[in-house]
Amino acid sequence: MPSLGEATGWLNSVPLGPADLRGNVVLVNFWTFTCINWLRTEPYVRTWSRSYRDDGLVVIGVHTPEFSFEHETDRVLLATKEREIDYPVALDNDYEVWSAFDNHYWPALYFVDREGVIRDHHFGEGRYEESEQVIQRLLGVDREPVEVEALGVEAEADWDHLRSMETYVGYERGEHFDSPGGAAFDQRRTYELPERLRLNRWALAGEWTIGPESAVLHEAGGSIAYRFQSRDVHLVLNEGTRGPIPFRVTIDGEAPGRSHGVDVGEDGTGVLVDGRLYQLVREHREVSERTMEITFAEPGAEAFVFTFG
Repeated sequence: MPSLGEATGWLNSVPLGPADLRGNVVLVNFWTFTCINWLRTEPYVRTWSRSYRDDGLVVIGVHTPEFSFEHETDRVLLATKEREIDYPVALDNDYEVWSAFDNHYWPALYFVDREGVIRDHHFGEGRYEESEQVIQRLLGVDREPVEVEALGVEAEADWDHLRSMETYVGYERGEHFDSPGGAAFDQRRTYELPERLRLNRWALAGEWTIGPESAVLHEAGGSIAYRFQSRDVHLVLNEGTRGPIPFRVTIDGEAPGRSHGVDVGEDGTGVLVDGRLYQLVREHREVSERTMEITFAEPGAEAFVFTFG
């Protein structure tokens, strides 16, 4: 197991080194707080930490940020409180721990035996029962799998009906943009929605600047729309320096009603108050092709990536 000594800080713990971990089974969990794949994995990691702690398991979260605002310690601390994470978290703002593990994914799990040797790893969601079996084998225990409750954004995706994929808004990784005239990079420009969005395409309305990692709204009343086919629609948003920004979500031009996400009321209203992943839609009816639009009442909103479930 590589050293954690290059972490830029720690939460829930003093810095941990080889001497502190010797004799324990260690589960290293790479995460970043806006990642929907990590959010859906975290209930399992959190439950394993609490269930096997007395058997000698030490879970260490390594928070390696994807977006610039995720470097802020206060935001990571807020995420740990919201997710009830009580195990040690190493802050990896400089990607030194990420590089030491030669890691490339969020989430990523590395299973380390009592001698400090990495015995297994898993990238992404799923394989929960097998991962728990690895933990038990390394600890030398044999018992029934733990029961895990995953609610809200942590709930498992509806894989059988998921037809939309992760879509970035910033031009470094952005694609499938459908506003007439195309995108202008690093330029303030007025956009319009197309007459009809195609499936898995997105568009802007109002005055925006599309930057390398996000699109930033300059005037009140601007919106962003996506044509999706999934149970859940999420959008990573940041409030920038403008403070709380009210917004309204519509589905096919109407209030979402019972299909509202956890961050939206039945009337479609919500408030952008901090940088994180917002769940805008959770379909209560049969999944079908629909259009979601989010309109902001104030300027300053920053949109980063759509994800689905």
